[in-house]
Amino acid sequence: MTARRILTVFGTRPEAIKLFPLLHALEGDARFVSRVCVSAQHRDMLDQVLGIAGIAPDHDLDLMRPDQSLDALSAALLTGLGRVIDAERPDWVVVQGDTATAMAGALAAYYHKIPVAHVEAGLRSGDIHHPWPEEVNRKIIGTIAALHAAPTETAAEALRRENVAPATIHVTGNTVIDALHWIVAKSEAQPALVSGLAELEARFAGKRIIGLTSHRRESFGEGMRAIAQAVKRIAARPDVAVIFPVHLNPNVRAIMQAELAGLDNVALIEPLDYPHFARLLAISTLMLTDSGGVQEEAPALGKPVLVMRETTERPEGVAAGTAKLVGTDAERIVAETFRLLDDEAAYAAMARAHNPFGDGRAAGRIVELLAD
Repeated sequence: MTARRILTVFGTRPEAIKLFPLLHALEGDARFVSRVCVSAQHRDMLDQVLGIAGIAPDHDLDLMRPDQSLDALSAALLTGLGRVIDAERPDWVVVQGDTATAMAGALAAYYHKIPVAHVEAGLRSGDIHHPWPEEVNRKIIGTIAALHAAPTETAAEALRRENVAPATIHVTGNTVIDALHWIVAKSEAQPALVSGLAELEARFAGKRIIGLTSHRRESFGEGMRAIAQAVKRIAARPDVAVIFPVHLNPNVRAIMQAELAGLDNVALIEPLDYPHFARLLAISTLMLTDSGGVQEEAPALGKPVLVMRETTERPEGVAAGTAKLVGTDAERIVAETFRLLDDEAAYAAMARAHNPFGDGRAAGRIVELLAD
């Protein structure tokens, strides 16, 4: 039997995290020839994950440019990925999630009549402007894909409502849980991987740490400023410290530096590599985030998540009680944070809620689907 050629396409740190368990599984399976193309839509943050996971791309488009417009990026992705597909002639193209790279990868494969497997398929917020442009990206991929690896039954049902052929939809769990289990085990075996947070852990000893991430385009401007004002009020509590790996985007950095720099109980730090981010999750009392991945990862470690967005394409977490939407209203962010800090029962209810996003074996299920 001829081995199937699988071309996996990604370009950002979250995609790399969620795809490396699948790439590890493919690499050790004689049924496949695994090839990897990265766009480097995010350069440094992508390379960190590639290094830790031991992934060496076969193709690197290196497309990251300062202040690049979405239309310019999409055009470069489509033509660059088309050339790679011509060279590789894969049996399947695998994409993950909802980035511009994933969307362009699916579209380029479609133009070459190559079937697409979509990892983390079926996420929907129901609003094409929130998250923007991710909601439209994943709807485009959903129209093209021949195999939909849905992380949850809710995601699978969203695809069925869009008249996606039921036989192409499979609930696999989310590979991010596979990745988190892998990196926690690796960090326990190699403590030096997470030693970079030791100084902050010592500085904030005895305080309850709140982990913070914020980068969504729809929050740029007033939303980002409101988040900063809320953090300033939260960090005024003597029993709290905030650790904030600040996204590289200048629309985030300028506001956060202006509002939060110099505060005793706030650490504005550079973006963390994957082991250190997993360590931040582990030492935090709760997470404030607008990230999709954190909504999945934090509950796996028993950490409540307050989601600073108006909608989420991961409603399973809200339904299960592991996450709560608080928007970008400063008053609400502060009130819900204080509730979790001050109400033990409310905290316990979120911390102990069932994580609906997977059992750590999603990659193996997806490999079997690609082999079938």
